[in-house]
Amino acid sequence: MLDVLPVFSGDARITRLFTLVPGSDFGADAFSAIDALGGRTVPWSEACGRSYDLIVAASPKGDLRLLRGPHVLIPHGAGFNKSIHDEGPADSASGLDPTYLRRAHDHAPAALHALAHPDQIARLAAADPRAARRAKVIGDLTLERVLASTSLRDLYRAELGTGARKLLVLVSTWGPESLIRQHPGLPARLATHLPYDEYQLALVIHPNERSLLGAYELAERLAPALDAGMVLPDPHEEWASVLIAADALVTDHGSAALYYCAAQDRPVVSVHQGGGELIPGSPMAVLLDRIPRLEGAEDIDDALRAYRHGPGQAAAQAAFAPAGDAVDRLRTEVYGLLRLAPPDYGLTTRLLPSPGPATRVPAAFDVHAATTTDGVRIARYPAGTGLPGHHLAVEHGAVGEQLARSAGLLYRRPLPASAAPVDLAWTADGWIRHALSAYPGCRSAAAVLPSGGCLLRVRGHEQTYAVQVEPRSEVGRILQIDPAIALSAVHARLVSPQPSPDSRTVMNCLVGERTFRITLRPATTAEAAQVI
Repeated sequence: MLDVLPVFSGDARITRLFTLVPGSDFGADAFSAIDALGGRTVPWSEACGRSYDLIVAASPKGDLRLLRGPHVLIPHGAGFNKSIHDEGPADSASGLDPTYLRRAHDHAPAALHALAHPDQIARLAAADPRAARRAKVIGDLTLERVLASTSLRDLYRAELGTGARKLLVLVSTWGPESLIRQHPGLPARLATHLPYDEYQLALVIHPNERSLLGAYELAERLAPALDAGMVLPDPHEEWASVLIAADALVTDHGSAALYYCAAQDRPVVSVHQGGGELIPGSPMAVLLDRIPRLEGAEDIDDALRAYRHGPGQAAAQAAFAPAGDAVDRLRTEVYGLLRLAPPDYGLTTRLLPSPGPATRVPAAFDVHAATTTDGVRIARYPAGTGLPGHHLAVEHGAVGEQLARSAGLLYRRPLPASAAPVDLAWTADGWIRHALSAYPGCRSAAAVLPSGGCLLRVRGHEQTYAVQVEPRSEVGRILQIDPAIALSAVHARLVSPQPSPDSRTVMNCLVGERTFRITLRPATTAEAAQVI
């Protein structure tokens, strides 16, 4: 609804009111979304007591016949892909249930049934020929926003904190066959399996499921994955921004995947286990038949590699008419029903907002380190999500004391500037010596300098080392790693049986498929005295 209503934007002759048809189990969050925008809502009883110049609905369900005025039915989701248990015949797609369509036509026939693809008119005609007489292919206004926003991909990834990682997005519809019901532990298992510095996770979950559980209950159920840095975007607009930012998708039979496929041809894999909800021959059924299936979190790399280009875009073309003029088409139709001339200015498709970053960012990692002929390979996993690694690396001041006392490598980042009238701050070398004294279980202590370089000292070693990572150039872009990754590589090198370097040396840090050069040398007096 909120994607459609901008067709009236700027027109002072139009007043927009919202009401909710009774009977939905998910109404509270729908009203919350409207309230957040400052929309004016009208109680159902009041809405039924007056007449309107136009009534726009996203579903034929409920007692819409009680609302007096010309009715416009707009697309709900990407086509007709699912049937809902206890809602019409088992082979009838949600939104095409003959019972609802006939009831609506008998009492309040739609003046316009706006659809997104010509095939949908044929499907509507099979369900209710009378309803199909008022149907027209308008397009999908949500898709228009997605396509218009694709150039913001880099911005969305920056806001999410994705960086050079691969953003793997899980999408879940609602109901008993959804990803979140069938595979509730998949987000946490993926967080355990995928190295934190190579992958970022996000979960797009249907608003109905969020409404059913409530934000608190959902967050508690997803706590292990959220603690590991998974993004849980807002369900009303941010979900689409996250799809644009994604590098790969894991989907059930919900239609959100079709928006992703329409915007880009990137890997998509399925976790749908079958059942009675998916409509055979629908665009989602075609997609799921042609993409790899994910059997378990440990198979994610193989499943993504098995994806071949083509089926995603083919499924999207079966769900959406060619995009580009849906706003103008709908505007012409609704103003004709209102018997008004449209305003003489054009409309610009509204871009999607930037998504918010993860609300929880891990600051303690089980670090798996392996020394090879090419350098030190580092793979970090949020602490406690899997098997212990070579060492536990912990950011002091960002986690609890128990983790800090268990750290093999304890490091500190610079604090924000203080507003105290008489300030007190550590020098880099001062804090390192303090940490080695205060945390006897700590093998190495390090300080990240404001410049981005680091100082590190191993317990029992006489030398404090300066650590600097060289940026990596890659196809016109510059890549930089978190200094904490480099500290883990240097820690692994210095605590190994190899002799410690006594002068400037260069070593390689391998993160996934990338190699970063690290310079290691004795720290200067000036570096040791830097304030952190």
